[in-house]
Parts: sequence; structure tokens; C-alpha cells
Amino acid sequence: MTTLCLIPARGGSKGIPGKNLREVAGKPLIVWTIEQALEADANLDVVVSTDSEEIAEIARQLGADVPFLRPSEFATDTATSESVVEHAIAFRTEQGRRPDQVMLLQATSPVRMRGTLDRAMAEFTDKGVDTLVGVVPRTPFYWEDGPEPRAQYDVMARPRRQDLTPSTYRYFENGSLYVTRTEIYETQHNRIGGRVALFILDEAEGIDIDTLHDLAVAEERLRELKESFS
Repeated sequence: MTTLCLIPARGGSKGIPGKNLREVAGKPLIVWTIEQALEADANLDVVVSTDSEEIAEIARQLGADVPFLRPSEFATDTATSESVVEHAIAFRTEQGRRPDQVMLLQATSPVRMRGTLDRAMAEFTDKGVDTLVGVVPRTPFYWEDGPEPRAQYDVMARPRRQDLTPSTYRYFENGSLYVTRTEIYETQHNRIGGRVALFILDEAEGIDIDTLHDLAVAEERLRELKESFS
């Protein structure tokens, strides 16, 4: 079984200009995810899909494969992650290297514990699913806003935090990690399809960088992670 580990990394970004190259905890943001993929014990075909020569050069120096510069139509603000993955699948297929599944890693969720990627691949195999979605546990105390706000839990039987169980938690899809069988992309053009299982990330891995505040939080968590592994 072959696994294409795809890391999309555009050169541009509206929210935080040059986000993937911004230094975070001593390294360009993109480096964290590339290193995590390369350090995994699982046999991953680590590919960086980028339209940036600078990002491509960094990726190559680290040991990742950059077999193409991403075509402009897949590097716009409106291009979907699915289109980027499908482009990479088609490229590998033309080389005679069609993968059995794709691990999609978002560089904007750079906090991953050591062993997370190997655990994800093991769970994907053991559960025999078509899609594994990385999620972070959240308490169930959510509300829907509107003229008459509605709680998404029973306010008359509010559980204590210490009494919460896996079935009463809610799970947030933070975009960090997906593992999907290749045929799901080819037939459904989606990263999620078929039989789906949740992959529970550590709460510390829940950061998704969209704002400068997120960037500051990620920096703090990555420094803590680096110190714990040093």
C-alpha cells in the first residue's frame, strides 16, 4: 500500500501575507509540517505542492519531493484543496506511481505530537475505512445564534465537565490531517467520503492559523513541543 503524503503550500495568502514562509518558533511555518512527515516511521511519499520557487527550494533541501510547480489554476484563492490533491494524484499516476491513499497535511495546522502521523496511518489501516478525519475534542456547550438562540445541548440536564464521555463530546475538524483512499478523490472529488472514522488529535494540536493571533498561539505551542522533545 502506497501513501501519498501531500502538503499544499501556496506562496500567497490574503489573511497573513507570505504565511507559509513566516518564521514560527525558529523555522518557516512550512518546515514544521514537512519535517513531521519526513520523520514518520510510516512509508510516506512526501510531496509538497507549491507555486513558489522559494518554498520548493526549502522543501527540496529538507528532503521532500517537489516534482512540479503547481499550475496557476490550482494556486488561486478559489482553488480547492481537493483540486490540488487530484492534480498530484494525476501526476503520480502518469509516472506509474498511483497511490492507494492520500494523507493530506495542512501546513497551517503545524502542531502535531511526535507519533501522530504514524498513529493515524495505523488507525486508518486497522479500521479499514475510506476516510480518516483529524478532529479535536470540544465540550458540547454550543449554541446557534438567531432571533431565538438555541442550545445544542439539554440545558435542563447540563452535564458537569468531569462527567463528560466520548459520546457527549463534540469534535472539531481543524484541517490538520486527513487520510483518504485515492478512489474517493477520483470518484467523489472530496477529501471525505465512503466509510468515515474520526482520528482524535490531542487538544494541543487543535490550532489552525488564520490570524496573527493564531500565529502567536502556534508559536507558543511549537516552542513548548520543541522543548519537550529536546
